[in-house]
Amino acid sequence: MLNEKILKRLQKAGYKIIGKNKHSAVKLCLWTRRSIRTGEKEFCYKQKFYGDIGIKSHGCLQMTPCFPFCTLRCAFCWRDTSITYPKWIGKTDEPEEIIEKSIKAQRELLSGLGGVSHSKKHLKEAMSPSNAAISLAGEPTFYEKLSQLIQVFHKRNMKTFLVTNGTFPERLESLEILPTQLYISLCSNSKEMMKKTQKPLISDAWENLNKTLELFPSLKTRRVIRLTLVKNLNMSEPEKYAKLIERALPDFIEVKAGMAVGFSRLQNRMKYEDMASHEEIKHFSKKIANSLGYKIKDEKRDSRVVLLTKN
Repeated sequence: MLNEKILKRLQKAGYKIIGKNKHSAVKLCLWTRRSIRTGEKEFCYKQKFYGDIGIKSHGCLQMTPCFPFCTLRCAFCWRDTSITYPKWIGKTDEPEEIIEKSIKAQRELLSGLGGVSHSKKHLKEAMSPSNAAISLAGEPTFYEKLSQLIQVFHKRNMKTFLVTNGTFPERLESLEILPTQLYISLCSNSKEMMKKTQKPLISDAWENLNKTLELFPSLKTRRVIRLTLVKNLNMSEPEKYAKLIERALPDFIEVKAGMAVGFSRLQNRMKYEDMASHEEIKHFSKKIANSLGYKIKDEKRDSRVVLLTKN
């Protein structure tokens, strides 16, 4: 799947592809760097929103067990969607190997921060990650040993945040071990919008997403619906989003602006003028909150994101 030319391009962009079968990857998050450099004076919105369960930006391992495999090619995705493939190809690495090599790769990436101004305490803590964001690229439910992967992370006393696009409801339903926090990316409010915004590579993506929304309330973990919104693309008719979210009964809703960064900008899929301002995101969030009986609990202006919870 990933030839030498692609691997070199990804390496240049900051990715470390790991494992014998090269279907997993790690990349340092911008906020992990900032937290280490500033001694936690700067941190991501996840730490601000979910610090109550111990989420730390400098302790975050951003990884994926299925780098090139996804059922969507979202217009706003900051990953390289030109290499996205909708079916699993090749053999799979074991969860223990993926995690060991992920942490090793993270430490190698972190070592580069030792040469710039930073907090020694936070860099040392970052070498032993406290939480894993299983969301770097691809659709994680493609990985057949996802339950075991989550279990191994938990045995290491690491929190897990799993982000899915919801196109494999049967795989979510079959998970024996659930993550600490489970996300569904809800980035379209109709089948037509999904075709335009998320460019499905499978014919039943919209139908499967709706099955996942119906399944969501039965999954006994912390549950989040995340909206990534782009002006003149999918940032319209908040009441339609509200009707879909109502079926999922999430604990939290994150409403965030899509950002013209990474490959979304390099591949001319997003421009800076497509990004919604924080004020626009907050206005859209209020309309969703009012439709559902939720309330704004928190916000982070520099990330253009708002958190909603039940009243």
